[in-house]
Amino acid sequence: MAARIALDPAFVVADVDPRLFGSFVEHLGRCVYTGIYEPDHPEADPDGFRKDVADLVRALDVPIVRYPGGNFVSGYRWEDGVGPRGQRPTRLDLAWRSIETNEVGTDDFMAWCATVGTAPMLAVNLGTRGVEAARDLVEYCNHPGGTYWSDLRASNGNRQPHGVKVWCLGNEMDGPWQIGHKTAEEYGRLAVETAKAMRWVDPDIELIACGSSHHRMPTFGSWEATVLEHCYEHVDYVSVHAYYEQRPADRGSFLACAMDMDGMIEDVLASVDYARARGKHRKRINLSFDEWNVWYMSRRAEEPVWTQRPRLIEDRYSLVDAVVVGNLLISLLRHADRVRIACLAQLVNVIAPILTEPGGAAWRQSTYHPFALTSRYGRGTVLRTVVDGPRYETSWFGDTPLLDAVAVRHDDPDELTVFAVNRDQHEAQPVDLDVRGFGGLTVVEHTTLSGDDPDAVNTADDPERVAPRVLGRYPVDGGRVTVSLPALSWNMLRLRSGD
Repeated sequence: MAARIALDPAFVVADVDPRLFGSFVEHLGRCVYTGIYEPDHPEADPDGFRKDVADLVRALDVPIVRYPGGNFVSGYRWEDGVGPRGQRPTRLDLAWRSIETNEVGTDDFMAWCATVGTAPMLAVNLGTRGVEAARDLVEYCNHPGGTYWSDLRASNGNRQPHGVKVWCLGNEMDGPWQIGHKTAEEYGRLAVETAKAMRWVDPDIELIACGSSHHRMPTFGSWEATVLEHCYEHVDYVSVHAYYEQRPADRGSFLACAMDMDGMIEDVLASVDYARARGKHRKRINLSFDEWNVWYMSRRAEEPVWTQRPRLIEDRYSLVDAVVVGNLLISLLRHADRVRIACLAQLVNVIAPILTEPGGAAWRQSTYHPFALTSRYGRGTVLRTVVDGPRYETSWFGDTPLLDAVAVRHDDPDELTVFAVNRDQHEAQPVDLDVRGFGGLTVVEHTTLSGDDPDAVNTADDPERVAPRVLGRYPVDGGRVTVSLPALSWNMLRLRSGD
């Protein structure tokens, strides 16, 4: 039985905010040190940042990067990371039980952002600190000059303001693992007072309140509603976090975990919109899905204690992981009307699309490819995508579709891109693509991420073991075309008129 994907240009979801393709750099493991920054590396630039890593980041085209955490931020003194490197203190990082040298801090991260062509998204510490430290950091980053903190920035070599637009009001403050964990009432009161002070320094910033750390939190839903009772009018987004891993002998459910992401987005929005209705607010708060990825938490080994640059959470991603990451991107695009920012966590070494070796190579993991291609071709207008086809049974979700897809229309040039996943682990899936509502189209490119070994991974010695393949072009006859999606695959179909 052929599946069917039907599209019409009149049925629009939303324009994609490019920040949907953001990422995350935390002071965790080797994400910063020997990840983006390694001054003794042969590829280091004059500021100590690895040029080989910067090239891979530029090719991902991430428009925004969250920093410096994550759990790390809840014990972070931002002042430790500015000024001459030789005078910066070394601290214990309680979040990841590591030694933090503070060689990289706010100004250094801003310089790296400029190098790779991205915008910063800063988190403030609402665990061990609060209103004053957050207010001071906004002044340091964004005030033009003539005050203590802005003049300190200038004396540190940055006369022009950094102009940081997006700020996170803490991180996962509902979690007992968080330094300075708070109840919803405690956090809501702190968030509103911090937001007010930050906006008094710079009224043009955008603010993100902490949502639930994951779907299974005992306060999920009620946390968002309670927090927003306090700060609804003072924030622009609520954060969402989700990670997924394959359970033993249950790959079928893992391949469908985008269904859980769909449900989580809809559940959080229900709480957010309840707070809007209850408070009789006019504005609508959207979501920042600022942590998401595949993360094999069950595989975590015993972690080293009080070391610098420990190898933490360096998952090696397979073909099946890449297919799932591509499907999670489909879910984010499907909700582009309310998910305006998203951050793949993280960018380098730590559950990341890019891996490095100290003093050695940098290479793409399998998950790099669906992210890079969706980031490049997934910007435009998301169309409501009707998918109909075979189904299968999963232990997580019950009756589950074998096919998932979303479509994005582009104005310049006039193109239509369909991203599709075939969850069938054994058989190719023929798909009837119905685009009769558009002008004459041709499938100018069918790119797939698939292969004979779903457990294949990329390594420094074999960095292209898992890589996209271009299958070909197909004519569209009478507004319809049938394509075959390989078994267990992520696919990108680009259609264009006049070709």
